[in-house]
Amino acid sequence: MDVRSLAYRTDLALLRLAGSEIDDRGTHIVVRTPDNPGFRWGNFYLLAHPPGADEVDDVIAAYDADFADSSHRAFGIDGTESYGAALDPLVGVGLEPDTSTVMTATSVHPPPRPNAEAVYRRLSSDDDWAQRVEVSIAVDGDETDQERYLAFITRRAQAERRLAEAGHGAWWGAFLDGRLASLMGLVDAGDGLARYQSVETHPELRGRGLAGTLVHRVATYGFDELGARTLVMVADPEYSAIRIYRSVGFDGTEAQTELNQPDRDATG
Repeated sequence: MDVRSLAYRTDLALLRLAGSEIDDRGTHIVVRTPDNPGFRWGNFYLLAHPPGADEVDDVIAAYDADFADSSHRAFGIDGTESYGAALDPLVGVGLEPDTSTVMTATSVHPPPRPNAEAVYRRLSSDDDWAQRVEVSIAVDGDETDQERYLAFITRRAQAERRLAEAGHGAWWGAFLDGRLASLMGLVDAGDGLARYQSVETHPELRGRGLAGTLVHRVATYGFDELGARTLVMVADPEYSAIRIYRSVGFDGTEAQTELNQPDRDATG
């Protein structure tokens, strides 16, 4: 399957580097992450196009057979534009659609309000990585199953650390008096592309210019050390953080379509 989406091309590259299994079946790609089965976007189908009303039952049945022990369903749709009503057959069987903005930059500039108070550096120690988990827990404090979410985010952080220590990229943090306040990763996705991951700022420490300053610092690392020509990140078009990315030189160039059903048993 020839993947057109820049977001999914970089997603697949990073998942492969992290040890996920990528099975290209021509009409769709099956992604599995056996050591983190709760990772929704590490265990999903990437479809070449939205299924029609006469195809959706077969697509769901195939997914359920491939992920028989999964509590969720997750589908990505390849492409660069929003699909609108073409997603209705999947929505009709209980999947929730989400369209993100794919942002790219071939150069960057400092944010309008750079923060000079924090220390900006790579995560390296056990304590750094433990704080990385704590920030995600604070950011996603509304998760209903906190125990399951802690297990998921811990496994994800372990995979991120392995990627960084293998030399594929790095996770960076903005530290205030030794406390991790904002973090993000940047990983070499090949072909001159580098992909941002896990862009998060502790809710108590937002509004200080930390994320914008860190995005700019990490971009410099991507161009100078990873040799990237294009930086890629995926953002929620309705969330305020997208303005931060635009403020340092990123621009929206594509749309990424995802659909998921966190509890597939809810609708049978």
